[in-house]
Amino acid sequence: TQYTFNSARTGSSGINAEYGGHGWSDAMYGELSIDTYKYILPTAPAIPVTLNMGMKMPAWYDIFTLSEFDREDGPGIKKSVSYIHQLIDTEISNGTPSESIFVGGFSQGGAIALYAGLTCQKKLGGIIAMSCYLPLRNDFPASCTINKDTPILMCHGSSDPVVQFRFGQMSSILINGFNPTIKFKTYPGLAHGACAEEFRDIKQFLTQNTPK
Repeated sequence: TQYTFNSARTGSSGINAEYGGHGWSDAMYGELSIDTYKYILPTAPAIPVTLNMGMKMPAWYDIFTLSEFDREDGPGIKKSVSYIHQLIDTEISNGTPSESIFVGGFSQGGAIALYAGLTCQKKLGGIIAMSCYLPLRNDFPASCTINKDTPILMCHGSSDPVVQFRFGQMSSILINGFNPTIKFKTYPGLAHGACAEEFRDIKQFLTQNTPK
């Protein structure tokens, strides 16, 4: 399922990979509303998740543990990344310049957005990664060829019990080694969620990096 929010004018596109795209539509209409943007909110499919006792739930890839990420669902991650790349290609074919396209997401969606943005073979406007980490980290820096200087904003709550703060922080340090434009924002006391300050930072990031 894919939800699209069309603004008054659609000079830029934001592709936001989330667990449930529709659940973030309020933020797109409210805190992150920009009148020149079109937001595309793809919803993760329901798949069996190991951490969920094998029962189906919305997920971009299988999850084995939340404590460490040494065991990862590589095929599932790359399948979802390919889907995001297809969405990007569709927007480009519809007339949106690639450098006016931003990818972003929260939690698993943030991880997919981060990997998809870094590995995209089109130059993007920016990458936004909320409460997440960089999956398949050993693929980097080799897999990042086009977007080595693309602006990146990572946001993470210091009290996140789901995706621990240290994983986001370590990912930002790794990425900084090959893309020094990355900014890592910490939100003291924030758990696994978003806050008004974070939305303000994201909106500022979008407006600052949107081509004039």
